[in-house]
Amino acid sequence: MELICPAGTPAALQAAVDSGADAVYCGFRDETNARNFPGLNFSRDELAAGIAYAHKRGVKVLVALNTFARAGAFDVWRRGVDDAAAAGADALIIADAGVLDYAAQRHPDQRLHVSVQAGAANPDAINFYVRAFGARRVVLPRVLSVPEIAAIIRETDCETEVFVFGGLCVMEEGRCSLSSYATGKSPNMQGVCSPASDVRYIEKGGDMVSRLGDFTINKFARGEPAGYPTLCKGRFQTDHGAGYLFEDPVSLDATTMLPDLRKAGVTALKIEGRQRGRAYIERVVRSFRQTLSALDRNIPAPAAELAPLTEGQASTVGAYRKTWR
Repeated sequence: MELICPAGTPAALQAAVDSGADAVYCGFRDETNARNFPGLNFSRDELAAGIAYAHKRGVKVLVALNTFARAGAFDVWRRGVDDAAAAGADALIIADAGVLDYAAQRHPDQRLHVSVQAGAANPDAINFYVRAFGARRVVLPRVLSVPEIAAIIRETDCETEVFVFGGLCVMEEGRCSLSSYATGKSPNMQGVCSPASDVRYIEKGGDMVSRLGDFTINKFARGEPAGYPTLCKGRFQTDHGAGYLFEDPVSLDATTMLPDLRKAGVTALKIEGRQRGRAYIERVVRSFRQTLSALDRNIPAPAAELAPLTEGQASTVGAYRKTWR
């Protein structure tokens, strides 16, 4: 299984390459990118230099153009496709069907991957992208169990990529409007979920209150681990008390599921975290590289010890093991 690693900056790209990535994914510094945060991402020259650095070391670079094109501004996405292809990207990760169509028509030899933002979670949807645009790989949403993934693989002629570490989105990616409702900014359009510009932390009565836009998301007692304020991981007051209705503020860590994912036929394992720094990239990539090497040699894997890098210092295998069914 390929190890696909995040890079939000040129320095992170080099760290991922040097730490054992098989491929690195990154994006331009504009709205074509679903991680369009200030201070992150690549200029055209930086992307070309990063691809040259990776290719010299036998590592592929995948360029994410994974937002939905804005009406009246499709040229922005066209330029992104053209520039990424010209820079020598090994694949383009695309969500919008119109952008996929443009890439397939304009660059017929360019390898295309269907972004998780497309929400392709069943064989019919995936086979459509294969037939219509020649897609070679689909990044599956983080709402599927391992048996469901195995069933998809049996019924499609398409490579599959799944997330194994990092932020856990409990929604069907590409379908979530919570951030847009709270802040007016959408991860599917502007490339930001719970943008930092709308986040506030306020001390109140000895507690730490986190807010997103005009909404209180959570309240933490002194010394209690505080997660980043996203609506889906907020704590809500109901008739049955206060609690996390959608998802606890935890991170995905599917290290223990790697043998099952390999048996299911998964092609590639994806680490989330393009907004993370070099230290995070180096530690997580090296850990998964060691675990995969041990798996290939059928020997016990070394202890990962990645808990300090997880949200709230807690992790879950998410939907891969649906114990509630």
